[in-house]
Amino acid sequence: MNILKTTASILALTAFAAPAMADDIKIGVISVLEGAFAGPGMDGVRGAKLAVQEAGGAVGGNEIEIVTMSSDASPDSAVNAARKLIEQDEVDLIVGPLSGSEGLALRDLSKSYPDVTFLNGSSASQDTTLRDASENFFRFGGDGAQWMVGVGDYAFNDLGYESVAIVGEDYSFPYTQVLGFMAEYCEAGGRVPEKFWTPIGNKDYSSIVYSIPQDVDAIFVVLGGADAVNFLTQYAQAGGDKPIIGSSVTIDQSVLDSQGPFKDLLVGAPSGTPTVSNFEGEEWQAFVASYNEAFPDGFSAPSIFGHHYYMSTKAAMLALEEVGGDLSDGQEAFRAALTDLEFVTPTGGTMRLDENRNGIVDNFVTEVFEREDGTLGNRVVKVVRDVDQYLGMDKDEFMAMGPVSRDNPSCP
Repeated sequence: MNILKTTASILALTAFAAPAMADDIKIGVISVLEGAFAGPGMDGVRGAKLAVQEAGGAVGGNEIEIVTMSSDASPDSAVNAARKLIEQDEVDLIVGPLSGSEGLALRDLSKSYPDVTFLNGSSASQDTTLRDASENFFRFGGDGAQWMVGVGDYAFNDLGYESVAIVGEDYSFPYTQVLGFMAEYCEAGGRVPEKFWTPIGNKDYSSIVYSIPQDVDAIFVVLGGADAVNFLTQYAQAGGDKPIIGSSVTIDQSVLDSQGPFKDLLVGAPSGTPTVSNFEGEEWQAFVASYNEAFPDGFSAPSIFGHHYYMSTKAAMLALEEVGGDLSDGQEAFRAALTDLEFVTPTGGTMRLDENRNGIVDNFVTEVFEREDGTLGNRVVKVVRDVDQYLGMDKDEFMAMGPVSRDNPSCP
């Protein structure tokens, strides 16, 4: 009996004295892995994995585990994925989503889970951070309007496009990109006589192709993934020859690496983007090399989706490192570290957040070109530094413009 008591006492003391084992930190990654945006969505997951890999898979003695969930680009699917990750998989952080309206939905959902930090993937609708922001929702990549700064002025003053028709998917992100383009373009004197809105995943664009006014100088295409490929293919097959202005996702590497007769239409197409596949900066070249080594089956260069999921996950790694992996007290110290974080991005700029936890970004005006091997890439025309969410305008004047929509903005 005494021996048993003594043994029990030793075991109890040993258990009490043993150092606590570090907990795994679970990161839930939500991306679109089905439907029209599946290709870009897979690259988003690659970007998140690459950031964790570069951090050595652990922070402060805490192993990092990634749990991936697919959405279908709809708000409901993103919300369901997040709830599953939080309530069943017990993740500590969420990275995602990919698409604009998904981001608005997760921004709202985040307010119901104050002890979980949400880091935006590539979702770039304006109001995700501009209006009714959430204290535990962070976006390091900026919004879609920021990504188009410089393009409207370039299209009107350098390319001489005095009138432009718009073809875009009918949801919040394309509306945001149109704002970024039209704010400059209309101010410069350009006209937008017609906008055509289409649902995500549309297969037949014939009615739009044959309705585009013949007297416009160019078409601003705000379609991504398979939607962009389908529209451009059908436009080319119909003999369309209007110059293309691409949205950030239309000229993304996920589209440029696709095959089809539309590719000739895109050569020379200007766009705005925070991600340039053929950027010659030292940091970008190192990033591309790291990406290609880790994912030989990926794109020829990281897409905007891979880049932005990478940046959000890298921000999480850096902030976790700063606090030694401490996520106690409702992740208070971790969020303070995220808020004050500054780091060099793969494009060589310094990433930092504004008062709404939205990134202040460097934006590139680009054009599509044909490489020596026949593939397409983007090269830089000019760089616009430190673009904020007000697009350089007075804050009150900008906010008075109201939320973006199908009809807002419009040229006077």
